[in-house]
Amino acid sequence: MKDLRDKLQIVGDDILSVSERYQREQNSVQLLAVSKRHEASVIREAFACGQTAFGENYAQEMLEKAKQLSDLAIEWHFIGPLQSNKTRPIAAVADWVHTVDRLKIAKRLSDQRPDDLPPLSLCLQVNISAEASKSGVLPHEVFALAKEVALLPNIKLRGLMAIPKTETDFNKQREIFVKLRGLQEDLIKKGMTQLDTLSMGMSTDMPAAIAEGATIVRIGTAIFGQREIK
Repeated sequence: MKDLRDKLQIVGDDILSVSERYQREQNSVQLLAVSKRHEASVIREAFACGQTAFGENYAQEMLEKAKQLSDLAIEWHFIGPLQSNKTRPIAAVADWVHTVDRLKIAKRLSDQRPDDLPPLSLCLQVNISAEASKSGVLPHEVFALAKEVALLPNIKLRGLMAIPKTETDFNKQREIFVKLRGLQEDLIKKGMTQLDTLSMGMSTDMPAAIAEGATIVRIGTAIFGQREIK
């Protein structure tokens, strides 16, 4: 427990330090602890340390953990590829889905969201580096998709998410993230003023992401270490 608490503290301090360096508003960057491939018991420990938002990449894994941890007020973020046959259970369990890149998936999530739950928060995943191996809507297609998704009931379009091409140079990392921020700003100018979220930045590029306006950073290994579940 102490080791996990220390790691969460270190990551939290790093987020605060970088945020201050780039004059971000206090508490404007949320830590999303990426818990994929780690046991539910580890998530329980992290929750006891004060971390409440957790990200999972695999639908079945998130559903099983949510069941095991149903006594905790966890904010579940689904951050992996979402297939059509998994939308119903995800719509019933997740608080956020970061990886919507097709209208079909958004419609299914909207239709399948239980009426007794608040609207499901969504981000559109953007293939910001236009990589053939990556999921996501291409930048020039974002506005058309966003317009359609924003009209759906039972969900709330919150912003954009990206997993950019790996870069080790800080300035090149910023160049990529500024493109995503530019897309968000363009959507807001076109009337989508509810878009308050940029889900971008992981352990290797978190400072650049925060510098360019990230509101959610997705951190896994720095908190939990190497993955445990086979």
